[in-house]
Amino acid sequence: MSKIKSKFVCRECGYESIRWLGKCPGCGSWNSMEEELIGGKREFGRSSTIISQSKPQPIKDVKSGAYERYDTGIGELNRVLGGGLVKGSLILVSGEPGIGKSTLILQAGSAVADRYGKTLYVSGEESEEQIKMRGERLNSLSDNLYIVSETNVDVIEKYIEEYEPVFVIIDSIQALFKEDLSSAPGSVSQVKECSNNLMRIGKFKNIPMFIVAHVTKQGELAGPRVLEHMVDTVLHFEGERTQEFRILRALKNRFGTTSEIGVFEMREEGLIEVGNPSAIFLESLTPEAEGAIVVATFEGTRPLLVEIQALVAPTNAGFPRRTSIGVDLNRLNLIIAVLEKKIGLSLMNKDIYVNVVGGLRLEGTSADLGVAMAIYSSIRGIPIQSKDMIAMGEISLTGELRPVGHLDKMVREAHKMGFTKCIIPRKNKFKFEKNSMKYEEVNTLKEALNLLA
Repeated sequence: MSKIKSKFVCRECGYESIRWLGKCPGCGSWNSMEEELIGGKREFGRSSTIISQSKPQPIKDVKSGAYERYDTGIGELNRVLGGGLVKGSLILVSGEPGIGKSTLILQAGSAVADRYGKTLYVSGEESEEQIKMRGERLNSLSDNLYIVSETNVDVIEKYIEEYEPVFVIIDSIQALFKEDLSSAPGSVSQVKECSNNLMRIGKFKNIPMFIVAHVTKQGELAGPRVLEHMVDTVLHFEGERTQEFRILRALKNRFGTTSEIGVFEMREEGLIEVGNPSAIFLESLTPEAEGAIVVATFEGTRPLLVEIQALVAPTNAGFPRRTSIGVDLNRLNLIIAVLEKKIGLSLMNKDIYVNVVGGLRLEGTSADLGVAMAIYSSIRGIPIQSKDMIAMGEISLTGELRPVGHLDKMVREAHKMGFTKCIIPRKNKFKFEKNSMKYEEVNTLKEALNLLA
């Protein structure tokens, strides 16, 4: 019997070392090296799915066209996936504990089972009784939904060959293990090998798979980055567990766009789709308040209206705080610099807090003008008629307002929601069809802020 030795593997990138290192040379992360036992050479079990009937052929002879997709029964999930589940796709679902990952996949699994046939739900963290209790609460008890509590990948492969499901759910990848490896479940080696086995099974048998993954304290996917490269789609849940709303976003999608988001509301009966997110985000909008304004953003194929709140307060420390939730901090610092240089505001001794109501993280630059106006309103004590006025525009370093894309769709959404006044960049003047709203067309940030006086 060979002498058992150990090695140290980085849980972030998979870098291997014969001794422990405080900082990984591969990715530069600290305290990420974990010890794994290694022994002599082992003969790994060869999966039957390695044998493939496919042969190289000219690319012009490959059948192409629209991918055949399964309807998950959840419209918001279909939207984020690009239209539904693609056969043979590997989908990674991540998010903080309690955010709703298991709820979503159980609802989707039951709907697919009702429409297309057998669905296999494999849980390595819950018993069959626990899954049944959650299924009763969610009313997701399809006759074709099969559940099993198992962590051995080889046993799971036998179940897939025996039951021939059309859809497989794995909860979670960190709980699985392969007997050929001596390392513990959740280690880098186990995660890579188990993911590789599941990928071969799904691609060979043309079965779509949902794989749940844990996240670190920083909110990033736990395990090596190779896991994200192997899968076809990476879905991530955003939001706070104490809030009702959840945002589902695609960080990677080989079969669709990554700009779409799905909005859900967490209730006792499960995740409920939100058909009109703008109405939900503006539900608690105050008629007249300092530092609060409505802005428009564009997510995928639909415009969204959200409220931005800003609070400016005297600092008690030597360095002022800049805190933003839902707005990129670097973007916020840029806007603050323009306000100081071009408008003449003194913000060096002020703490600034910016928040997007509803937990949405804004992408793009269309909300720049709204953030600047909210900060100006807070520091000057000027209330904004937030139920009537909406602002959109990108702020340049020269203090000018640059045009934004999809302005026509955002304006139509604002008009539909009852807004009567819209502040827009003048350079967008001839790029959309006006409606009955009152438009304030401005060239610079200073002109826009003068409208608040």
